[in-house]
Amino acid sequence: MNNGFVRLAAAIPELKVADCAFNIARTAELILSAEAEKVQVVCFPELSITGYTCADLFYQHQLLSDAENALRDLQKLTYSISAVIIVGMPLRVQHQLFNVAVVLQSGRILGMVPKVNLPNNNEFYEKRWFTSGANVQTQTVTLAGESIPFGTDLLFSNGEFSFGIELCEDLWVPIPPSSQLALHGAEVIFNLSASNELIGKHHYLRQLIEQQSARCIAGYVYASAGAGESTTDVVFAGNGLIAENGKFIATSERFSFESQLIVSDLDIERLQADRIRNSNFGNGRSDQLYRTIEFKAVSSNDLPLKRTYDKHPFVPPLSNRDESCEEIFSIQVGGLAKRWQHTQSEHLVVGISGGLDSTLALLVCVKTADKLGFDRKRIIGITMPGFGTTDRTYNNAINLMKSLGITMFEISIKDACIQHFADINHNPNQHDVTYENTQARERTQILMDIANKHNGLVIGTGDLSELALGWATYNGDHMSMYAVNNGIPKTLVRYLVDWASNQLDAASKDILQDVLNTPVSPELLPADENGNIAQKTEDIVGPYELHDFFLYYFVRFGFTPSKILFLARNAFADTYSNEVIEKWLKTFLRRFFAQQFKRSCMPDGPKVGSINLSPRGDWRMPSDAVAFTLP
Repeated sequence: MNNGFVRLAAAIPELKVADCAFNIARTAELILSAEAEKVQVVCFPELSITGYTCADLFYQHQLLSDAENALRDLQKLTYSISAVIIVGMPLRVQHQLFNVAVVLQSGRILGMVPKVNLPNNNEFYEKRWFTSGANVQTQTVTLAGESIPFGTDLLFSNGEFSFGIELCEDLWVPIPPSSQLALHGAEVIFNLSASNELIGKHHYLRQLIEQQSARCIAGYVYASAGAGESTTDVVFAGNGLIAENGKFIATSERFSFESQLIVSDLDIERLQADRIRNSNFGNGRSDQLYRTIEFKAVSSNDLPLKRTYDKHPFVPPLSNRDESCEEIFSIQVGGLAKRWQHTQSEHLVVGISGGLDSTLALLVCVKTADKLGFDRKRIIGITMPGFGTTDRTYNNAINLMKSLGITMFEISIKDACIQHFADINHNPNQHDVTYENTQARERTQILMDIANKHNGLVIGTGDLSELALGWATYNGDHMSMYAVNNGIPKTLVRYLVDWASNQLDAASKDILQDVLNTPVSPELLPADENGNIAQKTEDIVGPYELHDFFLYYFVRFGFTPSKILFLARNAFADTYSNEVIEKWLKTFLRRFFAQQFKRSCMPDGPKVGSINLSPRGDWRMPSDAVAFTLP
């Protein structure tokens, strides 16, 4: 496999009803296209050799013989083809007729899978022509003197991944065959279908495929009849859909009158990682025995991916921005509201720097007070200017607190830090880690002491990205009494603050927009000669959008460093060079492992997304583990 990916295709050929020779010719054209693209498995629609809408023509021996002859022609045409091919046809077996999927590779028929659930509704009366494969007794069929595995108990595997097959209506029943196929090892399900179009049906079909691929933690490749089917009573759109664990990664053009090949790369390692993490995945596995049919792997190393990856996997799409942001804030507010009530604290105490993280934390505090019906004055915001504080961040902090109507304190840390430098005999002109961390710990001491004085709860502002990198001063900004941003990565912090800016008055919006445009910085080193921020976090540890990408795929799926590098190069090809991406990935791995000791004693905070680094729940890791490296 190419970094855990397999290349799959749904093929929608042009066809003519009951013209098997024409249909095989069009099928062969798409097979050659699939082979040229190094596709490993290509799936055609249900009854694609004859056409689905033959109706009582299925009783005609001529059509059935034509179909068998066309299959033999297809075998001859594909001797030199390495891709696995799945086509549909009617098959006579012991005086019964079955609607089957035929699996071929290199001119050899590997197996045949009969349809189980036959529709018997207003549009289609398959039970009039076909027999269900549910209770077939024979395990093989003989075709042209060749004995071929036959049944619903077939799994196909090449040692790297396995797939199973169901046909059209099989997906629409309460327990689809694909459920058991997945539980017995199939990572990909292929569905040969011929589903007609009705108002609202396509949307429902997409939901079915999304849900089934998610429940099965599988890839799902769906190929449905299209151009050329009879329109006597119904119309077909030619749906080619490829889903991966609940999300579509490729779709066809509907109602096209031309043949289509829908190709995408499905991440088998991602599916396997999710199955490993889901300890309930094997529950409900039946006692049915499945036969494994081997097929040959198709070499796909070093192929460019046939799919793209979002640069910001933590950030919700703009299409449902309001819903997502409201839900995220609700989770943060819900956690803080419970903690505020439980501790019976009179106040919330939060340090306001004029930066992104403290801005989001303050917004959560304000929303929590509003939800509980508390006076916003019970929120104590403290700005603590130090040696690196710039006018821009200072003014934003002051103006934001004023606009939100909270209680506001200003406490300079300069004199206290100078005294501390003298106490520990540190030269204040030596701008090293001691110089920086003295300020961070002084600020935390002030917050804790103010909280004690006013019966308050110190609210942490640090985010998930900083926890991953250990970009926090131990027992400084690393510590709080409740950390509302612990589950929010930096890219999502920015997204939330931007969204929130559109929910407030014009003055507050302007402040938040300026916060968004301010370089991320702890401001622990003096400003430059023009009074601007000199210490820029992303110049030191690297771009947060890269680190959030690394974090997502490292923690969520357990991918190797080499695979994360491969995905990052795909996602950020137009943004960063390969060398830059590799440099910061090495930084991420080194810091993630070295800084675990800070996460091992991090404060409580609400989990928001699928990734969290709390040592009490989602991420349990020894602080002495040796860091992974790139090969």
